Amino acid sequence: MSTQTNDKISPPGESVPELVARAAIGDRDAFATLYNEYRGEVYRFLFFKTRNRHLAEDLTQEVFVRALRRIDTFATRPGGSFAGWLVTIARNIHTDHCKASRTRLEVPIAEVFEANEQIDSAESGALRSLEAVEAAETVAVAMAGLNPYQRECIRLRFLEELSLDEAVAELGRPAGAVKTLTFRAMSSMRRTLAEGVAA
Repeated sequence: MSTQTNDKISPPGESVPELVARAAIGDRDAFATLYNEYRGEVYRFLFFKTRNRHLAEDLTQEVFVRALRRIDTFATRPGGSFAGWLVTIARNIHTDHCKASRTRLEVPIAEVFEANEQIDSAESGALRSLEAVEAAETVAVAMAGLNPYQRECIRLRFLEELSLDEAVAELGRPAGAVKTLTFRAMSSMRRTLAEGVAA
């Protein structure tokens, strides 16, 4: 997915309802303007859900393909947030992806292993999936207590696996500041996790 936007697609200052109405009658430029406006928000939502840049990019594209197909349904709704509508589509697509992924993982196991091995593998796979979900939820809770700069540091350094130099370039801050932010963020997350275990 391209991260570039085109400011020349629609005149500045055009309202979202006007753009939606134009997109609903087939105006590609209007829909492109909506895409440029909301792509980042949808991507961030899906990246938070998937923790995978490539998958989040693919699912973001699917969101806008589905939105384009159904834009007329939003255009006829009174009020309502276009961003909220897109996030609802994104949530549904993410849920569909998770269901499809489970199906894709389970089918080959049934074909390859004998009955006992199938049971062991299914139990192990379920436990691994559960552990991964619990770990992701735990990290999300711990990150919620961080300030925006600390969250961004953790996201870049550990979720996107950027080097210190890459994170420094991305954040536009000195290396010492990035190290300090990372250290404080990790300390805060450890305290949050410790309090959760104690509770």
